[in-house]
Amino acid sequence: MGSLPAAAPPGPAAAAGALDFSTAGQLTVIGVCALTAYLAHRALAVFNDGVRPFLLDFLQGRATRSATGAVSFGLSAGFIFGLGAPMALSSGVLNPWLVFLPTDLLGILAPRKWLAPVLGGAWGAVVVFGLKGANEVAHELPVDFLTAMQRMATPILFLFTLFPVLAISKQFGRLPGAVAGVVELALVVVTMKLLPEVFAGAPAMAAGVLLLIGFAVARDLRQRRRERVRAAGERAETAHEWAGTAHERAEAADEQAGAAGRQTGAAEDRTKAADELPAGPDEDPMVSLFSASAARLRRHLPLFMALGAGVCLLAQLHIFGGGEAASFLIAKGRTVEAAQVDFYRAFGFLPLIATTALASGAYGIAGFTFVYPLGYLLPSPWWALVCGALVFAAEVLALSGIGRVLGGLPSVRDSSEQLRGAIGATLQLALLFGSLLAAQAMGGGLGILLVGGLYLLNEAMGRVVVRTAAGPAAVVAGGVLLNVLYWLDLFTPLTS
Repeated sequence: MGSLPAAAPPGPAAAAGALDFSTAGQLTVIGVCALTAYLAHRALAVFNDGVRPFLLDFLQGRATRSATGAVSFGLSAGFIFGLGAPMALSSGVLNPWLVFLPTDLLGILAPRKWLAPVLGGAWGAVVVFGLKGANEVAHELPVDFLTAMQRMATPILFLFTLFPVLAISKQFGRLPGAVAGVVELALVVVTMKLLPEVFAGAPAMAAGVLLLIGFAVARDLRQRRRERVRAAGERAETAHEWAGTAHERAEAADEQAGAAGRQTGAAEDRTKAADELPAGPDEDPMVSLFSASAARLRRHLPLFMALGAGVCLLAQLHIFGGGEAASFLIAKGRTVEAAQVDFYRAFGFLPLIATTALASGAYGIAGFTFVYPLGYLLPSPWWALVCGALVFAAEVLALSGIGRVLGGLPSVRDSSEQLRGAIGATLQLALLFGSLLAAQAMGGGLGILLVGGLYLLNEAMGRVVVRTAAGPAAVVAGGVLLNVLYWLDLFTPLTS
């Protein structure tokens, strides 16, 4: 059906951290980076959820391109150098922090429309060619900290399993959280015993997410039932008041007649005032903004379909993982489990992406991220191109409806926020624990002292590097320091 590349064969070879891409894979990365930078330049889409709200000020002329670029750099630099690059080097799989955050910045800063895709494509070339060289150089060092960083995989994969339990505990209390914890633990033990070939955290995460959704829907149903009962009581009370004496009803009728007269006069006054105002003042400003943003995104639907096709193809090639856990699972060839992890993760970010897109008129580079799990599972690059484009088209066209549905399900919307917070909390602990394991592997007690000390120093200095990225960044810095000590003949590598 053509010369599109086949997906990389799954298996342990992918976990070697070689970052060795085929020619088709290199062209895909460069092309996707060029497109994402172009979309960021036109303020149509960015990956960083924190940058998206600022694009509204840029679109409306209240912020300059350089000021918006400064915001993007401030919110992205820590994730690029502290998380994206170390994760890619240790897992051998690209990730969105390394690929998309720089193209956000380059696209926003590019002074000309044609320059944005050029800069984005150049960054893609740096990623596919530069990382391989850096990876080879790092593996030749006396202290191979990249190999040591692969120790981070186990805590990330297993602690990530607990994020539904944390979300349930925070939103619904201790007892539901304890129930979810016991269910997940039991499933992990049973899966490890009976299905050793399956990632044990996958069934547990599925059960946890289903419990969270069940608790949220049940709470919304109870809330609606209480509202109906309260409304029925108010109607009964009103009917009782109207069932008074004939005299009272007559007086009430007289008062209503008077009130009707006053309302008629007031209505006439409001009509006159409305005639004097500009067109459209009776429309809710927020509704008007959301409608305008959705319409703006729909006008550029072909560009978003091309973006969805490119991102889905990137995932289908198995050279890209949408999250920390998925990256290591992709590297190990466990694409089904990686799809499951990223599918659950998407629900934690869906409300945030939808609301920020409707408020700013800029969509997410990966959409609602459903193209990640879809791409992992598709058997053909051609299917990835078609399905990715269709998924993005459906997402953009359904954006307004999704916003309305979320408005009517407050507990489900809150669950997504709790999921997002729980994912961050579990990953922070997993990355810190994994970083200390990597530190011990590359330098023993001295390694733990360096990495743990750098992490604590970052905390004491007010988190110069964001907490999620502080651990991996400390491992890289600690590895460099250990190599310097080796060259000064002050340290002997443990594996030499």
